[in-house]
Amino acid sequence: MTMLHPTLHAVTERIRQKSRDLRAAYLQQIAKIGARARGTDRMGCANVAHAVAGLPANDKLRILAEHGPNIGIVTAYNDLLSAHAPLRTYPEVIKDEARKLGATAQVAGGVPAMCDGVTQGTAGMDLSLFSRDVIAMGTAIALTHDMFDAALMLGVCDKIVPGLLIGALHFGHLPTVFVPAGPMSSGLSNSAKAKVRERAAQGLVGREGLLDAEMKAYHDQGTCTFYGTANSNQMLLEAMGLHVPGTAFIQPRDDLRERLTREAVRTVLGKTPAPGNYRVPPIGQLVDERCIVNAVVALLATGGSTNHLIHWVAVARAAGILIDWNDFSQLSDVVPLLTRVYPNGTADVNAFQAAGGPGFVIHELLEAGLMHADVLTVRPGGLAEYTQIPAVTQSGAGLHWVPAWPSKNLEVARPVDSPFSATGGLRLLTGNLGRGVIKVSSVPDDRKVIEAPARVFDSQAALQDAFTAGELECDVVCVVRWQGPQANGMPELHKLTPLLSVLQDKGFKVALVTDGRMSGASGKVPAAIHVSPEAAAGGPLAKVRDGDLIRLDAVAGTLAVLVPQGEWTQRETASMPAAQCAANGRGLGRELFASMRRNAATAEQGACTWF
Repeated sequence: MTMLHPTLHAVTERIRQKSRDLRAAYLQQIAKIGARARGTDRMGCANVAHAVAGLPANDKLRILAEHGPNIGIVTAYNDLLSAHAPLRTYPEVIKDEARKLGATAQVAGGVPAMCDGVTQGTAGMDLSLFSRDVIAMGTAIALTHDMFDAALMLGVCDKIVPGLLIGALHFGHLPTVFVPAGPMSSGLSNSAKAKVRERAAQGLVGREGLLDAEMKAYHDQGTCTFYGTANSNQMLLEAMGLHVPGTAFIQPRDDLRERLTREAVRTVLGKTPAPGNYRVPPIGQLVDERCIVNAVVALLATGGSTNHLIHWVAVARAAGILIDWNDFSQLSDVVPLLTRVYPNGTADVNAFQAAGGPGFVIHELLEAGLMHADVLTVRPGGLAEYTQIPAVTQSGAGLHWVPAWPSKNLEVARPVDSPFSATGGLRLLTGNLGRGVIKVSSVPDDRKVIEAPARVFDSQAALQDAFTAGELECDVVCVVRWQGPQANGMPELHKLTPLLSVLQDKGFKVALVTDGRMSGASGKVPAAIHVSPEAAAGGPLAKVRDGDLIRLDAVAGTLAVLVPQGEWTQRETASMPAAQCAANGRGLGRELFASMRRNAATAEQGACTWF
């Protein structure tokens, strides 16, 4: 067996030690709950009657007389989201397969699923991050019916998977498998789409031309094909052993898709071929500190979404595990970048899958001692099963798995001994402006250190107006503040990417510094994001003034305003404009989220609203 990399061992041990008491309490709690009798045997007769009243007679018989296992389905289906539209048919497929195995399945509940692609740049994005915790609560409400022996989570996109996972971990006594839907087929390339957006930002392409390009890029059911938060979710679930192996990037219209959904039912019931009687571990036991570290390593090795520096902190906390950005940074120093998938390259996730996909990456990391091989997974073969790709057997009657290595395209996926970069795609930034992070995997080497005068904006719209007015044709560090969880819910500032890219392409030294988020598809412009403490909580960004010299150094890992210490200490901390503060909480349902804004933890604490 390959020796574990010493840094991986050290980070895992540090996490284990600082989480010891919280994790022990969590495990004790789920063990106590898991030791109870089955719901139908434990609950009152009226409770049970309500739970099965709507079922066919044969299903009632299985649950009540035969004591067959009952699977709770939590679904994020809606047909507004292209990635979630395929989930419409999944419950009936799951129920059919469960019946074949002497079990039953019920849709325990649905959770909301909003699309950041629809809400980018609108007031709806103010609810995006908090929707994760709403989804977690919806998952809890669904599973609180407490009639289930296992659970299947149906969801794919940005906040949906973290929310489902946080909710499921609060029911950590249940074996749980996640069931995705896969990416849409490739349309207009992500690079070509980005060029059209940049031309539109310059007024060179009108609305009709821009809409035509966007429609050609987003054209069918499935996730968007770039490697943003949604597809990063799927990579991380594979690395955590929570999927049927190799399920992540099989397209919705592929014949494999339904077969893999049926395999998820067999998996959660422990009905896969295995020596002896394999019992799928409860998700709360499976997701331990090793599992979390494996997820972080997979994120770094693939240049995944910066949103997961928030989401996976929250996921870990739900399992009684404490991680922070120091852990991400230390792992990033030793984890090589193995893939080039847009925005870190020109290939999309379909090309990544064709090159070997998650299975190839996991194989390489295991071989290098950069993943814990001895973790529990939902499959009896452990993480080794996740180094393979599913295929239909030659007879067409079933599934089998084939090795995902070696890479089929070295321009997209490379082995550990010849990576695209010796280190991961994320860096921690610290200095007198606070703590932030930067995604460096797609930033050109000559742009990783930017020193330029600040231009301070109180909103994304204000920066857009300045760009349109031609005020940013210079070397500039754009500071966009009042964008943190407590200020307005921490929306993504994705609309800024084309504008800043235009300025950078003109030769100007440009950077973004913000207490907000960028999209999971943030790319070539250096951006210090998630800066904490946020301005609304009195953080240093509230002191920055136009003209202050700011240095963002992604090589040294520093973020500083170059103002004399005495002057900086004495400088007054600004307050969010009263009108802006009021506007952040009004309209389009934002009033309902006031308590979340008040109680949100810092970005580095996962922006959680529930502890």
